[in-house]
Amino acid sequence: MWVTADGHIRQELRADGRYDEARGTRSSAYTGRYTVTGNHLDYVDDTGFTATGDIRDGVLFHEHLVLYKEDLPREGKTGG
Repeated sequence: MWVTADGHIRQELRADGRYDEARGTRSSAYTGRYTVTGNHLDYVDDTGFTATGDIRDGVLFHEHLVLYKEDLPREGKTGG
C-alpha cells in the first residue's frame, strides 16, 4: 500500500498486476492494471486512461502525486 503524506490517496499495487486507488472516502476511485520495468510503472485504468510512475529512494512519484510505503515514516508526519 502506498499513501500520500496526508493519507488522502491510497494506492494498492497488487501482486496480480492490478491496482486499486482510493481517494478520501471514495474507495476504488481508480482501478486498473500496471506493469513494472525496473523502477518505472505504467498504469492503464479500466476506463483506458494511462499514467506513469517511478520509484526513487523508496518513494513512488506517480504523475503529480508523491506516495510513501504505508509502513514507512513520511516526511512532515509527527510521530505518536
